Amino acid sequence: MLPTILFFLAAGWAGEGQVVAKAEDAVRGVEPRKVAAEHLPNAFQIHSRVISGGLPEGEAAFRELSELGVKTIVSVDGATPDVATAKKFGMRYVHLPHGYDGIPKERAKQLARAVRDLPGPIYIHCHHGKHRSPAAAAVGCVGAGLLNAEAAETLLKMAGTSEGYRGLYQSAREARRLDDKLLDQVLADFPEKVTVPPLAELMVMLEHTHDHLKLIAAADWKSPREHPDLDPAHEALLLREHFTELLRLDAVQSKPAEFRRYLTDSEEVSKGLESELRGGASREKIAAAFARISKACTDCHQRFRDVPLAEKRM
Repeated sequence: MLPTILFFLAAGWAGEGQVVAKAEDAVRGVEPRKVAAEHLPNAFQIHSRVISGGLPEGEAAFRELSELGVKTIVSVDGATPDVATAKKFGMRYVHLPHGYDGIPKERAKQLARAVRDLPGPIYIHCHHGKHRSPAAAAVGCVGAGLLNAEAAETLLKMAGTSEGYRGLYQSAREARRLDDKLLDQVLADFPEKVTVPPLAELMVMLEHTHDHLKLIAAADWKSPREHPDLDPAHEALLLREHFTELLRLDAVQSKPAEFRRYLTDSEEVSKGLESELRGGASREKIAAAFARISKACTDCHQRFRDVPLAEKRM
C-alpha cells in the first residue's frame, strides 16, 4: 500500500478544498493501470487523483480507501451510499447515479466538475466496478481535461466493460474536453444521497440478490464459507419477491408486454428454484433453473436496459 500512497504524494494531489485540474493544465495523470487492492473490486488508477472501482463494502474497504488517500467517493450506482462509514473515515460521499444505457450530457458535466473541483483523490464506483464506474470515470476525466479522449474507450476495455453495454461505450467514445467556463456553470451542490425511482431501486436489490445466488452456486448450492449468513432457499425467496414487487409497480405495467413477460417468467422460475432448494432437488435441476433466470435477465437487459440513450430517443 505504501508505494501507492507515495505515488499520490509525488503526483501532487491536492488536499481538502484545493483544486488540481485547470483548463491550462496538460493531461498530467498516469496511464490507466490496475490498483493492487484487497477490498476494492476492479480498482483502476485513471489519473493521479481519480480511481475507478467497485462498491466499497464494510470498514475494511473504507479503511483501504483512506490508506489510498481518498477524500471523495462518487457513486454512480443506484444503491444508497454508505455515507456514515465514509464520514467515519473522513471521506465525503457524492451520489451521481446513471444507467447502463449511457451517461446523459448533464450528468457528464457534473462528473467532469466533480473530478475537477472536489477534494482528491476521488474514488468513482458502481456495484461491480466493471461497467458504469469506468465509463463515468472516463467521461468525467476527459471532460475535465485529465484524460485524453482517445484513451476513454481503452479504459473501458481494460476494466472489462462488456461490449454489450453499447451506450456506455458510446458515451466514452463521444467524451470531449469541456470548457472550464461551461463547467463553472454546473451546480456544485453535490448530494450525498439521491432518491432513485422505485423501479431502479428494486432492480438494484434484485442484482444484489442475484449476486448472492451466484456465490451460492459457486459453493455447490450451499452457504458459502465466506458468507455463512447466505441461506440458499432464502435468497431464492428474496429473488422471487423482487420479481413480484416489480410486477406491482405502475411503471412496469406501462412497459411493453415483452418486458413484463420476462419478469413474470422469472418470477415463476424463481418460485420453482426456492422449492427445489428446500426440497433437496438435484444440483443439475437447481443449476438449470438459476441459469434460466440469469439468461432471462441478460436477454431483458439487452432488449430494454442497455439500449443506448440516443437510440431510445429515436
